[in-house]
Amino acid sequence: LEKRKKETHKRKKKRKFDTSFYKSSQEAETTSRLWPYFIVVSLPFNLSDANLPVDSAMHPSHPLWARRLFCFIRTTNYSSAAVTAPATASNSSFPLKNVTKSNFEAALSELRSHVRAADFVAVDLEMTGITSAPWRDLLEFDRFDVRYLNVKDSAEKFAVVQFGVCPFRWDSAKKSFVAHPHNFFIFPRHEIEVDGPSSEFLCRTTSLEFLAKYQFDFNACIYEGISYLSRAHEDAARKRLNFAYGDEMLDASSNVTNVRDKKRVGIADVLFRERMKNRLHEWRDRLLSERNMEFQGQEGSNDHKRQFQTIFFKTRPALTLSDFTSHQIKLIQLVIKKHFEDLCFVVVNDGNADLQQFVVYVDSRDDKELLMQEVNRDQNKAAETKIQSAIGFRHVIDLLSSEKKLIVGHNCFLANTSVFGPDMLHIHRKFIGSLPSTAEEFVSSFGKHFPYVMDTKILLNDNYILRRRMNKSNTSLSSAFGSLCPHIAFSSLRVNALNDCVQVEVQVDDLRSSKWNSGDKHEAGYDAFMTGCVFAQACNLMGIDFVDCSTSKNLVDNEILQKHINRLYLNWASGDIIDLSTGNQVTESFKTRKHRVRVSFENIVLIWGFSTNLTARKIKACISKVFGQANVSSVNHLDESAVFVQFTKPEMVSEFLNLKEKLEKRDDPISVLHPLTELFDARATHAAGYEAYKKICSSPMSKLLFSDQAEAVGINRKTMLIKSEAKRSKIDQAVDMLDETTEIQGTEGEANDLSSTNYQSLRSSSM
Repeated sequence: LEKRKKETHKRKKKRKFDTSFYKSSQEAETTSRLWPYFIVVSLPFNLSDANLPVDSAMHPSHPLWARRLFCFIRTTNYSSAAVTAPATASNSSFPLKNVTKSNFEAALSELRSHVRAADFVAVDLEMTGITSAPWRDLLEFDRFDVRYLNVKDSAEKFAVVQFGVCPFRWDSAKKSFVAHPHNFFIFPRHEIEVDGPSSEFLCRTTSLEFLAKYQFDFNACIYEGISYLSRAHEDAARKRLNFAYGDEMLDASSNVTNVRDKKRVGIADVLFRERMKNRLHEWRDRLLSERNMEFQGQEGSNDHKRQFQTIFFKTRPALTLSDFTSHQIKLIQLVIKKHFEDLCFVVVNDGNADLQQFVVYVDSRDDKELLMQEVNRDQNKAAETKIQSAIGFRHVIDLLSSEKKLIVGHNCFLANTSVFGPDMLHIHRKFIGSLPSTAEEFVSSFGKHFPYVMDTKILLNDNYILRRRMNKSNTSLSSAFGSLCPHIAFSSLRVNALNDCVQVEVQVDDLRSSKWNSGDKHEAGYDAFMTGCVFAQACNLMGIDFVDCSTSKNLVDNEILQKHINRLYLNWASGDIIDLSTGNQVTESFKTRKHRVRVSFENIVLIWGFSTNLTARKIKACISKVFGQANVSSVNHLDESAVFVQFTKPEMVSEFLNLKEKLEKRDDPISVLHPLTELFDARATHAAGYEAYKKICSSPMSKLLFSDQAEAVGINRKTMLIKSEAKRSKIDQAVDMLDETTEIQGTEGEANDLSSTNYQSLRSSSM
């Protein structure tokens, strides 16, 4: 035992070294020849449990169970091919390809080659919010045109802060897909002033909390996010810059005229013009007499030297004009135009939003025209460079559009509290132009730029095999990824052995893995990767053979996918789908459509502004007393201030609205006892048909309560108010009448029968 203790102590003494083992630079240099690099890892159990990506050599003094291990990587025999080839990493936790403005140009160059070689490209977006008001959430009573208006409102008010792009390419040699996930941080920063000095957008606290929960880097987004210009903003910026340069160039012909046409010219202006004429004469005369341009010793005062400096501009002698006011510059232009045919006034932009003015000597009229052409050409080139830089992330959108690849998204049209859409409308609004006013116009515009779009949510619900594989689980992205791609989601070796699993390798820069898991859930790049994996696995289960190269290279022409491409959900609750190819609304083709809620919009009445203590159940009870319980299909809250009432027949809508108007105008005690009086008793209870709801949703405003929104829009056909004292008097009269009637009939039940008869007679008289 004593001998064993001594040996253990001796081994521990030898093991006492770490990164501080190299005490001096000389020792480090000597050791580096043998072991150029080293890393320190902790072994949880033994060496066989460590899945090390490199050849490892244990220090001879370490026993097998040592907790620390030096892993020495020999680099002397690496060839150039080995350095440039992607490393196959068994460790699958390397991060996403995060792209900011600092590495955007290089990442864009790589992405071009990946997209051009891709069979399809998956995308995903992260936004600062989904809906601007609770009543704009996804509802089963939203008609497809109304749903578009609410999604349009979301795309116009909220910002996109992350854009995930993941090209997928089929590798026929390895019989697997190669994915290249990119995570772009973008921010609506104005590099060029278009509509104003800055952008405005809304942020929902719940959305920001969600992003923060998954470690979203807000600093990277704001400080390093890639700016962008939509195509519409690009055109506006180009016109603005061209006009700015053109206006400055034309100052000599426009602004000078304004100065000259003034009826009264101040004595100071006259003296200034005369002084400038003399100085320009002096400069030109010296220039003609002494071509060597050595005038520094002949300048006047220090102020003169500061305001006039002789330089060469476009190989021509010129004077720079500094420290002059805009009015003085205009006076100088007037002097040049009136007295000097061989001098030309030129304004150029120095690239920093500052304008520089020059007086340039020209030999002839032809030389002057040539100079102006050169200046215009340079200014246009500078403007184009500035615009191309400001376009920023839209270069990625242009790439996806020009390559005509199949774009895959998950639930990429809808927006509600549980699904992060509406991706397609955000893409149009941020990178193409303003959103059209109708869904049909949007489909036509979007289809011109992206002719092939696949929504995996429709795919999962539209195919029996996929629905069975999902095993009745919901079709959210994370659920679909776990159900269809467990071999990727959970890196399960047992599942890998299944024949129906599509293998996907991930390549990020020089790292490549078939069991990749970045751990960046709800990063747009990782969600795009999950979307692409779900699509690839869905295609495989539907019978698409990727081994056949001709099949994988023409997914957009595949017969199996044809009926699913270019179809987007307008309303998930009712199953409304729009065909991007035609702009028409189509019907779901799968069996579950019989479980959808079918809404007859012409049978709906919208009521808002009622008392807050009225629930949907109470409102339904009030209306059922008049129209019958069988004729009131449902009453659903839009929010706490509004409800949808669905009747069984469309004519009941007009009956209800007419009855409301009659009750508001009646001034007899019986009307107070009407069952609907409680509903219309509030100071601002309103009712209207479904078209009024559409008009309210089309407004760019978004008040928190629907009743406030309706009033702001102007749909406020207010109930005629009765002063509380008069109403109280009528109520008292009605109660007295009811008491008298009760005494006459003798029983409470008979009294109720009488009052019910009065309700029906009142309803009949109001029709």
